Amino acid sequence: MFNKLRDAFAEFMKTISERELSEKDLRGILRKLEIQLISNDVAVEVARSITMAVKRELLGSRVKRFTNISNLVREVLETKIKQILVTDKKIDLMKLAKIRRNNNMKAIKNNGEWRPLVILFLGPNGSGKTTTIAKIAWLSKKNNLYPVLVASDTFRAGAIEQLEKHAKNLGIPIVKRPYRSDPASVAYDAIMHAKARKRDMVLIDTAGRLGTNIDLMEEMKKIARVAKPDLKILVADALAGNDLVVQAREFDKYVGVDGNILTKVDADVKGGAALTITYITNAPILYIGIGQRYSDLISFDVDWFIKKILGD
Repeated sequence: MFNKLRDAFAEFMKTISERELSEKDLRGILRKLEIQLISNDVAVEVARSITMAVKRELLGSRVKRFTNISNLVREVLETKIKQILVTDKKIDLMKLAKIRRNNNMKAIKNNGEWRPLVILFLGPNGSGKTTTIAKIAWLSKKNNLYPVLVASDTFRAGAIEQLEKHAKNLGIPIVKRPYRSDPASVAYDAIMHAKARKRDMVLIDTAGRLGTNIDLMEEMKKIARVAKPDLKILVADALAGNDLVVQAREFDKYVGVDGNILTKVDADVKGGAALTITYITNAPILYIGIGQRYSDLISFDVDWFIKKILGD
């Protein structure tokens, strides 16, 4: 996992610590690092931002003669990577759902309205969106919460059956309509169902979109207008490569992204996807998918990621 990104940083730190470097040498080494980062799925602007931070530290300030350059650069890299991965938004999905549930219980006692936590899941075809929604549903049940699944992907053949199978496996209700039904109306019906049945979470599956398909992106905007989700979560494939930049930018532009879930991380030998998706959307990674089982979804930990790519 993340082997290539770790190797790139390790090679860079080893090179700069073994001999004295002129400014020209350093520029060449930083340029090589930048290219290696880009080749490992780090967006161009992110790679440049990282190398410029190192350059400023080594050239912009006077480094003492006996300073351990490798440790110094590691500190610079760690600080810069944290700046990218730690955003202003702090989202603990299960904690939010529990707070909402407690508020709903108080509201009901005072003749108020039950308001489920509504989550709209976005993502291109093949990103693992439907399976990820099922994993979130499994996790919510583990946290004594009661979700409902919503089959608002009324376009892709087999999509409703796929979500239906997960619902059956998990013992969770699903709201669905025939194929070609209006996805926004399915989402609306599901929210009404959740209010009436006092379900804690509404997890809305949607058709896979590519940013280049304007009609489908407009349909996604319509679902968001009707459902008024509390959170819009982008589910992205860690193996998407350069396509991830376009996907993240377009979804954020058309619909908005509050949080990210990165799938297939167990197969990601490069590692740059986490930096790219956070930088492009300015939204945190909430979870990463590390397998096909419902339990194979873990909270994303920034310190864990940094240790993976920079070492202890």
